[in-house]
Amino acid sequence: MIIGVPKEIKNNENRVALTPAGVTALVNRGHSVYVQASAGEGSGFSDKEYKAAGAKIKKSIEATYAVAEMIMKVKEPIESEYKLIKKDQLIFTYFHFASYQPLTKAMIKSKAVCLAYETVELPNRSLPLLIPMSEVAGRMAIQEGAKYLEKPIKGRGVLLGGVPGVPAGKVMILGGGIVGTQAAKMAAGLGAQVTILDINLDRLRYLADIMPANVTTLYSNEYNIRQLIKESDLIVGAVLIPGAKAPNLVTKDMLKDMRAGTVLVDVAVDQGGCIETCKPTTHEDPTYIIDDVVHYCVANMPGAVPYTSTLALTNATLAYAIQLADKGWKKACQENEALKKGLNIINGKVVYKGVADAFNLKHTAVEKFLN
Repeated sequence: MIIGVPKEIKNNENRVALTPAGVTALVNRGHSVYVQASAGEGSGFSDKEYKAAGAKIKKSIEATYAVAEMIMKVKEPIESEYKLIKKDQLIFTYFHFASYQPLTKAMIKSKAVCLAYETVELPNRSLPLLIPMSEVAGRMAIQEGAKYLEKPIKGRGVLLGGVPGVPAGKVMILGGGIVGTQAAKMAAGLGAQVTILDINLDRLRYLADIMPANVTTLYSNEYNIRQLIKESDLIVGAVLIPGAKAPNLVTKDMLKDMRAGTVLVDVAVDQGGCIETCKPTTHEDPTYIIDDVVHYCVANMPGAVPYTSTLALTNATLAYAIQLADKGWKKACQENEALKKGLNIINGKVVYKGVADAFNLKHTAVEKFLN
Protein backbone atom coordinates (compact mmCIF):
# COMPACT_ATOMS: atom_id res chain seq x y z
CA MET A 1 0.00 0.00 0.00
CA ILE A 2 1.07 3.59 -0.59
CA ILE A 3 0.97 5.57 2.66
CA GLY A 4 1.14 9.35 2.89
CA VAL A 5 2.13 11.33 5.98
CA PRO A 6 1.33 15.04 5.51
CA LYS A 7 2.61 17.82 7.73
CA GLU A 8 0.06 18.91 10.32
CA ILE A 9 -1.18 22.43 9.65
CA LYS A 10 -3.51 23.05 12.57
CA ASN A 11 -2.40 25.95 14.79
CA ASN A 12 0.73 24.99 16.76
CA GLU A 13 0.29 21.30 15.97
CA ASN A 14 3.82 19.93 16.01
CA ARG A 15 3.06 16.22 16.18
CA VAL A 16 3.48 13.89 13.22
CA ALA A 17 1.55 10.68 12.56
CA LEU A 18 4.52 8.37 12.07
CA THR A 19 8.04 8.24 13.48
CA PRO A 20 11.01 7.05 11.40
CA ALA A 21 10.81 3.76 13.30
CA GLY A 22 7.20 3.39 12.14
CA VAL A 23 8.27 4.09 8.57
CA THR A 24 10.87 1.32 8.76
CA ALA A 25 8.30 -1.17 10.04
CA LEU A 26 5.95 -0.44 7.11
CA VAL A 27 8.69 -0.33 4.44
CA ASN A 28 10.07 -3.66 5.66
CA ARG A 29 6.65 -5.18 4.92
CA GLY A 30 6.77 -3.98 1.32
CA HIS A 31 4.77 -0.76 1.63
CA SER A 32 5.72 2.65 0.24
CA VAL A 33 5.72 5.61 2.63
CA TYR A 34 5.72 9.21 1.43
CA VAL A 35 6.39 11.87 4.05
CA GLN A 36 5.86 15.56 3.38
CA ALA A 37 9.03 17.62 3.72
CA SER A 38 9.60 18.88 7.29
CA ALA A 39 6.56 16.96 8.60
CA GLY A 40 8.54 15.59 11.52
CA GLU A 41 10.63 18.62 12.43
CA GLY A 42 8.25 19.82 15.13
CA SER A 43 8.60 16.46 16.86
CA GLY A 44 12.36 16.36 16.48
CA PHE A 45 12.58 14.09 13.41
CA SER A 46 14.41 15.33 10.31
CA ASP A 47 13.78 14.52 6.65
CA LYS A 48 17.21 12.86 6.68
CA GLU A 49 16.02 10.42 9.36
CA TYR A 50 12.89 9.60 7.38
CA LYS A 51 14.92 8.97 4.24
CA ALA A 52 17.26 6.69 6.17
CA ALA A 53 14.20 4.81 7.45
CA GLY A 54 13.06 4.20 3.87
CA ALA A 55 10.56 6.99 3.29
CA LYS A 56 10.35 9.14 0.18
CA ILE A 57 10.00 12.86 0.75
CA LYS A 58 7.29 14.88 -1.00
CA LYS A 59 7.72 18.64 -1.23
CA SER A 60 4.10 19.63 -0.74
CA ILE A 61 0.96 18.58 1.08
CA GLU A 62 -0.83 18.37 -2.28
CA ALA A 63 1.70 15.88 -3.62
CA THR A 64 1.50 13.81 -0.43
CA TYR A 65 -2.27 13.48 -0.61
CA ALA A 66 -2.21 12.87 -4.36
CA VAL A 67 0.08 9.83 -4.20
CA ALA A 68 -1.39 8.07 -1.15
CA GLU A 69 -3.93 5.29 -0.81
CA MET A 70 -3.88 5.73 2.97
CA ILE A 71 -3.25 9.04 4.72
CA MET A 72 -1.99 8.90 8.29
CA LYS A 73 -2.52 12.09 10.28
CA VAL A 74 -2.71 13.25 13.87
CA LYS A 75 -5.48 15.87 13.81
CA GLU A 76 -8.60 16.05 11.69
CA PRO A 77 -8.26 17.60 8.23
CA ILE A 78 -8.89 21.34 8.25
CA GLU A 79 -10.73 23.26 5.55
CA SER A 80 -7.75 23.76 3.24
CA GLU A 81 -7.25 19.97 3.15
CA TYR A 82 -10.83 19.01 2.29
CA LYS A 83 -10.29 19.40 -1.46
CA LEU A 84 -7.16 17.21 -1.35
CA ILE A 85 -8.99 14.12 -0.12
CA LYS A 86 -10.01 11.67 -2.83
CA LYS A 87 -12.84 9.20 -3.24
CA ASP A 88 -11.99 5.79 -1.69
CA GLN A 89 -8.87 7.21 0.00
CA LEU A 90 -8.43 5.86 3.53
CA ILE A 91 -7.91 8.63 6.10
CA PHE A 92 -6.62 7.29 9.43
CA THR A 93 -6.54 10.03 12.08
CA TYR A 94 -8.35 11.64 15.00
CA PHE A 95 -11.59 13.03 13.60
CA HIS A 96 -13.92 13.84 16.53
CA PHE A 97 -16.73 14.30 14.01
CA ALA A 98 -19.51 14.79 16.56
CA SER A 99 -18.09 18.13 17.65
CA TYR A 100 -17.86 19.75 14.18
CA GLN A 101 -20.52 19.48 11.50
CA PRO A 102 -18.59 21.19 8.64
CA LEU A 103 -15.89 18.50 8.84
CA THR A 104 -18.52 15.77 8.85
CA LYS A 105 -20.23 17.22 5.78
CA ALA A 106 -16.90 17.66 3.98
CA MET A 107 -15.88 14.05 4.55
CA ILE A 108 -19.30 12.83 3.42
CA LYS A 109 -18.86 14.87 0.24
CA SER A 110 -15.32 13.53 -0.34
CA LYS A 111 -16.55 9.91 -0.41
CA ALA A 112 -13.35 8.89 1.39
CA VAL A 113 -13.08 6.13 3.99
CA CYS A 114 -12.72 7.81 7.38
CA LEU A 115 -11.32 5.61 10.14
CA ALA A 116 -11.12 7.50 13.43
CA TYR A 117 -8.46 6.76 16.01
CA GLU A 118 -10.80 7.78 18.83
CA THR A 119 -13.50 5.17 18.12
CA VAL A 120 -11.26 2.12 17.65
CA GLU A 121 -12.55 0.10 20.60
CA LEU A 122 -11.44 -3.17 22.20
CA PRO A 123 -13.90 -5.74 23.63
CA ASN A 124 -13.25 -4.40 27.15
CA ARG A 125 -14.48 -0.98 25.86
CA SER A 126 -11.04 0.61 26.14
CA LEU A 127 -9.91 2.94 23.35
CA PRO A 128 -6.33 1.96 22.53
CA LEU A 129 -5.59 4.81 20.11
CA LEU A 130 -7.08 7.48 22.35
CA ILE A 131 -5.38 6.29 25.55
CA PRO A 132 -1.86 7.62 24.87
CA MET A 133 -3.06 11.13 24.03
CA SER A 134 -5.52 11.02 26.93
CA GLU A 135 -2.60 10.20 29.21
CA VAL A 136 -0.67 13.19 27.89
CA ALA A 137 -3.68 15.54 28.02
CA GLY A 138 -4.63 14.47 31.54
CA ARG A 139 -1.17 15.23 32.85
CA MET A 140 -0.99 18.48 30.91
CA ALA A 141 -4.37 19.62 32.29
CA ILE A 142 -2.80 20.02 35.71
CA GLN A 143 0.43 21.48 34.36
CA GLU A 144 -1.50 24.15 32.43
CA GLY A 145 -4.12 24.63 35.13
CA ALA A 146 -1.44 25.28 37.74
CA LYS A 147 0.14 27.88 35.46
CA TYR A 148 -3.10 29.73 34.75
CA LEU A 149 -3.93 29.90 38.46
CA GLU A 150 -1.12 32.45 38.72
CA LYS A 151 -2.37 35.98 39.40
CA PRO A 152 -0.50 37.74 36.54
CA ILE A 153 -2.60 35.72 34.09
CA LYS A 154 -5.86 36.39 35.97
CA GLY A 155 -5.94 33.21 38.06
CA ARG A 156 -6.78 33.07 41.77
CA GLY A 157 -3.13 33.27 42.77
CA VAL A 158 -3.17 29.80 44.32
CA LEU A 159 -0.21 27.41 44.51
CA LEU A 160 -1.78 23.97 44.09
CA GLY A 161 0.52 22.27 46.58
CA GLY A 162 0.30 25.03 49.17
CA VAL A 163 3.16 25.44 51.68
CA PRO A 164 3.48 24.58 55.38
CA GLY A 165 0.82 26.52 57.27
CA VAL A 166 -1.19 27.31 54.11
CA PRO A 167 -3.90 25.05 52.65
CA ALA A 168 -3.26 23.29 49.37
CA GLY A 169 -5.31 24.21 46.32
CA LYS A 170 -8.47 22.25 45.51
CA VAL A 171 -8.84 20.40 42.22
CA MET A 172 -12.14 19.02 40.92
CA ILE A 173 -11.98 16.43 38.13
CA LEU A 174 -15.10 15.51 36.15
CA GLY A 175 -14.61 11.96 34.89
CA GLY A 176 -12.56 9.08 36.24
CA GLY A 177 -11.32 7.63 32.95
CA ILE A 178 -7.81 7.85 31.52
CA VAL A 179 -7.72 11.67 31.41
CA GLY A 180 -9.19 12.04 34.88
CA THR A 181 -6.94 9.42 36.42
CA GLN A 182 -3.78 10.95 34.97
CA ALA A 183 -4.89 14.43 36.02
CA ALA A 184 -5.57 13.20 39.55
CA LYS A 185 -2.13 11.58 39.78
CA MET A 186 -0.42 14.80 38.73
CA ALA A 187 -2.49 17.03 41.00
CA ALA A 188 -2.05 14.68 43.95
CA GLY A 189 1.69 14.57 43.30
CA LEU A 190 1.81 18.36 43.58
CA GLY A 191 0.07 18.11 46.94
CA ALA A 192 -3.35 19.44 45.95
CA GLN A 193 -6.62 18.31 47.49
CA VAL A 194 -8.29 16.39 44.66
CA THR A 195 -11.86 15.20 44.12
CA ILE A 196 -12.75 12.90 41.20
CA LEU A 197 -16.39 12.63 40.14
CA ASP A 198 -17.83 9.81 38.03
CA ILE A 199 -21.12 7.96 37.58
CA ASN A 200 -19.45 4.54 37.50
CA LEU A 201 -19.33 3.21 41.06
CA ASP A 202 -16.98 0.38 40.14
CA ARG A 203 -14.55 2.93 38.72
CA LEU A 204 -14.85 5.08 41.85
CA ARG A 205 -14.12 2.05 44.04
CA TYR A 206 -11.03 1.27 41.96
CA LEU A 207 -9.80 4.87 42.13
CA ALA A 208 -10.43 5.01 45.88
CA ASP A 209 -8.19 1.95 46.26
CA ILE A 210 -5.26 3.12 44.15
CA MET A 211 -5.14 6.87 44.76
CA PRO A 212 -3.20 8.54 47.59
CA ALA A 213 -4.91 9.96 50.67
CA ASN A 214 -5.29 13.47 49.19
CA VAL A 215 -7.65 12.16 46.48
CA THR A 216 -11.36 11.79 47.27
CA THR A 217 -13.98 10.14 45.07
CA LEU A 218 -17.53 11.47 44.71
CA TYR A 219 -20.56 10.33 42.73
CA SER A 220 -21.23 12.70 39.85
CA ASN A 221 -24.59 14.45 39.84
CA GLU A 222 -25.74 18.04 39.46
CA TYR A 223 -26.08 18.61 43.20
CA ASN A 224 -22.55 17.44 43.99
CA ILE A 225 -21.09 19.41 41.07
CA ARG A 226 -22.84 22.61 42.20
CA GLN A 227 -21.55 22.21 45.75
CA LEU A 228 -17.98 21.44 44.75
CA ILE A 229 -17.47 24.24 42.21
CA LYS A 230 -17.95 26.83 44.97
CA GLU A 231 -14.65 25.88 46.61
CA SER A 232 -12.57 24.49 43.73
CA ASP A 233 -9.56 26.38 42.39
CA LEU A 234 -9.06 24.23 39.29
CA ILE A 235 -11.80 22.27 37.50
CA VAL A 236 -10.83 19.70 34.86
CA GLY A 237 -13.39 18.42 32.35
CA ALA A 238 -12.43 14.84 31.51
CA VAL A 239 -15.68 13.28 30.29
CA LEU A 240 -15.80 11.11 27.18
CA ILE A 241 -18.60 9.36 25.33
CA PRO A 242 -16.81 7.51 22.48
CA GLY A 243 -17.61 9.09 19.12
CA ALA A 244 -20.37 11.29 20.51
CA LYS A 245 -20.65 14.82 21.85
CA ALA A 246 -19.69 15.26 25.49
CA PRO A 247 -22.52 16.20 27.89
CA ASN A 248 -22.53 19.69 29.47
CA LEU A 249 -21.94 19.02 33.16
CA VAL A 250 -20.86 22.55 34.06
CA THR A 251 -23.47 25.00 32.78
CA LYS A 252 -23.15 28.73 32.15
CA ASP A 253 -25.23 29.61 35.19
CA MET A 254 -22.78 27.74 37.44
CA LEU A 255 -20.01 30.25 36.70
CA LYS A 256 -21.59 32.76 39.08
CA ASP A 257 -21.01 30.31 41.95
CA MET A 258 -17.27 30.04 41.24
CA ARG A 259 -14.71 32.33 42.82
CA ALA A 260 -13.00 34.90 40.61
CA GLY A 261 -9.86 33.42 39.10
CA THR A 262 -11.06 29.82 39.15
CA VAL A 263 -9.51 27.95 36.21
CA LEU A 264 -11.46 25.59 33.95
CA VAL A 265 -9.52 23.15 31.74
CA ASP A 266 -11.85 21.31 29.37
CA VAL A 267 -9.97 18.34 27.93
CA ALA A 268 -13.23 17.21 26.29
CA VAL A 269 -13.27 20.28 24.03
CA ASP A 270 -12.50 18.25 20.89
CA GLN A 271 -15.74 16.34 21.54
CA GLY A 272 -17.76 19.50 22.09
CA GLY A 273 -16.71 20.06 25.71
CA CYS A 274 -18.34 19.14 29.01
CA ILE A 275 -18.35 22.78 30.13
CA GLU A 276 -21.11 24.78 28.42
CA THR A 277 -19.03 27.96 28.08
CA CYS A 278 -16.16 26.07 26.49
CA LYS A 279 -15.08 26.87 22.93
CA PRO A 280 -11.94 25.56 21.21
CA THR A 281 -8.81 27.66 21.68
CA THR A 282 -5.23 27.31 20.43
CA HIS A 283 -1.77 27.14 21.97
CA GLU A 284 -1.21 30.60 20.52
CA ASP A 285 -4.23 32.06 22.33
CA PRO A 286 -5.18 29.41 24.90
CA THR A 287 -7.48 31.19 27.37
CA TYR A 288 -10.42 33.53 27.66
CA ILE A 289 -12.38 34.82 30.64
CA ILE A 290 -16.13 34.70 31.27
CA ASP A 291 -17.57 36.00 34.56
CA ASP A 292 -14.02 36.26 35.97
CA VAL A 293 -13.47 32.52 35.37
CA VAL A 294 -10.43 31.52 33.29
CA HIS A 295 -11.21 29.03 30.50
CA TYR A 296 -8.37 26.94 29.01
CA CYS A 297 -9.83 24.95 26.10
CA VAL A 298 -6.98 24.04 23.74
CA ALA A 299 -8.23 21.31 21.41
CA ASN A 300 -4.82 19.74 20.76
CA MET A 301 -3.12 19.90 24.13
CA PRO A 302 -0.63 17.08 23.40
CA GLY A 303 0.64 19.13 20.44
CA ALA A 304 2.58 21.25 22.93
CA VAL A 305 4.78 18.27 23.84
CA PRO A 306 5.17 16.75 20.37
CA TYR A 307 8.24 14.59 20.94
CA THR A 308 6.57 12.67 23.77
CA SER A 309 3.19 12.64 22.04
CA THR A 310 4.43 11.46 18.64
CA LEU A 311 6.34 8.54 20.14
CA ALA A 312 3.35 7.56 22.28
CA LEU A 313 0.94 7.82 19.35
CA THR A 314 3.03 5.76 16.93
CA ASN A 315 3.50 3.11 19.65
CA ALA A 316 -0.30 2.74 19.69
CA THR A 317 -1.28 3.22 16.03
CA LEU A 318 1.44 1.30 14.20
CA ALA A 319 0.06 -2.21 14.74
CA TYR A 320 -3.31 -1.09 13.34
CA ALA A 321 -1.70 0.78 10.43
CA ILE A 322 0.20 -2.39 9.52
CA GLN A 323 -3.04 -4.39 9.46
CA LEU A 324 -4.71 -1.81 7.23
CA ALA A 325 -1.73 -1.66 4.88
CA ASP A 326 -1.23 -5.42 4.71
CA LYS A 327 -4.86 -6.41 4.20
CA GLY A 328 -6.64 -3.29 2.95
CA TRP A 329 -9.24 -1.59 5.10
CA LYS A 330 -12.13 -3.91 4.26
CA LYS A 331 -10.42 -7.17 5.17
CA ALA A 332 -8.67 -5.63 8.16
CA CYS A 333 -11.99 -4.38 9.54
CA GLN A 334 -13.72 -7.68 8.82
CA GLU A 335 -11.08 -9.52 10.84
CA ASN A 336 -10.57 -6.97 13.61
CA GLU A 337 -13.67 -5.81 15.47
CA ALA A 338 -11.77 -2.96 17.14
CA LEU A 339 -10.77 -1.49 13.77
CA LYS A 340 -14.29 -1.98 12.47
CA LYS A 341 -15.56 0.31 15.23
CA GLY A 342 -13.13 2.95 14.00
CA LEU A 343 -15.05 3.34 10.74
CA ASN A 344 -17.11 6.54 10.88
CA ILE A 345 -17.83 7.56 7.26
CA ILE A 346 -17.52 5.38 4.16
CA ASN A 347 -18.08 6.62 0.60
CA GLY A 348 -20.46 9.35 1.67
CA LYS A 349 -22.40 7.31 4.25
CA VAL A 350 -22.23 7.79 8.03
CA VAL A 351 -21.64 4.38 9.61
CA TYR A 352 -20.99 5.44 13.22
CA LYS A 353 -24.20 6.00 15.17
CA GLY A 354 -22.80 8.66 17.52
CA VAL A 355 -21.91 10.85 14.56
CA ALA A 356 -25.26 10.34 12.84
CA ASP A 357 -27.12 11.15 16.05
CA ALA A 358 -25.09 14.32 16.67
CA PHE A 359 -26.36 15.93 13.44
CA ASN A 360 -29.58 14.01 12.75
CA LEU A 361 -28.03 12.28 9.76
CA LYS A 362 -29.02 8.92 8.34
CA HIS A 363 -27.08 6.06 9.88
CA THR A 364 -25.99 3.24 7.57
CA ALA A 365 -24.92 -0.10 9.04
CA VAL A 366 -21.18 -0.56 8.58
CA GLU A 367 -21.76 -4.20 7.60
CA LYS A 368 -23.18 -2.98 4.30
CA PHE A 369 -19.63 -2.10 3.24
CA LEU A 370 -17.89 -5.13 4.72
CA ASN A 371 -19.99 -8.05 3.51
